[in-house]
Amino acid sequence: MIYSAGLKLHELAERLACRLEGDGEIEIRAVSGLLQAGPGDVSFLANARYTALMRQTRASAVILGEDAPPAPCAMLRTAHPYLAFAEVMALFAPAERSSPGVDALSSVAADAVLAPDAAIGPFVAVGWGSTIGARTIVHPHVYIGNGVTIGEDCLIHAHVSIREGTIIGHRVVIQNGAVVGSDGFGFAPRPDGGFQKIPQASIVVIEDDVEIGANTTIDRPALGETRIRSGAKIDNLVQIAHGVTIGQNTVLSAQVGIAGSTQVGSQVILAGQVGVADHVTIGNGVKATAQTGIPNSLPDKAFVSGYPAIDNREWLKSSTIFRHLPELRKTVLDLARRLAELEDRLKDPAAGPD
Repeated sequence: MIYSAGLKLHELAERLACRLEGDGEIEIRAVSGLLQAGPGDVSFLANARYTALMRQTRASAVILGEDAPPAPCAMLRTAHPYLAFAEVMALFAPAERSSPGVDALSSVAADAVLAPDAAIGPFVAVGWGSTIGARTIVHPHVYIGNGVTIGEDCLIHAHVSIREGTIIGHRVVIQNGAVVGSDGFGFAPRPDGGFQKIPQASIVVIEDDVEIGANTTIDRPALGETRIRSGAKIDNLVQIAHGVTIGQNTVLSAQVGIAGSTQVGSQVILAGQVGVADHVTIGNGVKATAQTGIPNSLPDKAFVSGYPAIDNREWLKSSTIFRHLPELRKTVLDLARRLAELEDRLKDPAAGPD
């Protein structure tokens, strides 16, 4: 449950651009789930499967679609209820608070340039030549290497490491434990069977309005750059290898792994544990369901599943057959035996059944 000082329902409707049905003078003080909500709460319905729960809600108001069945309370109707829910959460969620300045327990290089209203928590290290923009908040135990650029209104959570030369735009959120700019996995085989490390001396660029999940790693390349374009949203435990480009407004769910030098287009959705091979191109608007393996390039708007990735509809048809494979194998073997017996009889018409 998220609390606020309170808004009249008509004020909330105006802010969300929703059509109000019911008493606009109701005071809304919190956002809550359908079953947990009580008087003074606003909830939402974005999925028809939860309609039965909505009928039981004690919320004072519900955000719901234009064609959704009526709720037992005041309603805020909109064509995009889930988006309206996100906006109401932003209105009611407590703002991140931190005092401007550098905590005395942090270490900041003498030539680093920090905006006066940036907030640097305790045990933060900022390397030489780095810059941190206005209103950016850096939580405790963050490492910022040499020559890093961080823009305005960013939020860097505890234990993040941002390696040397990384460029971060405005309004970027990096969750706990993420590593941005770690060495790419580059080794050249030697004749003696060992491996020669290839120095990963280039940079990572994170554009504006990107969010990077907890314990995600984004590697720097030897040459060129690794780039995450504006608006991309990256979940926890994602691995993005050296030289990869992630397009605008692309979403990568937890445990996605993308190998080196791959180009991922805009508005792509890769569900949990999707793996993408190196040096392939994923077109714009591609969708891949959970645990899909993508060994080859995909055109724009492809919708794929399975390994190797095939069209999602074909995968669904195939997956229904999988559980019948043992009995199908038995049937095929039985037919093969009977066919062999028939062929033997045809070769020797005098031969009959035993």
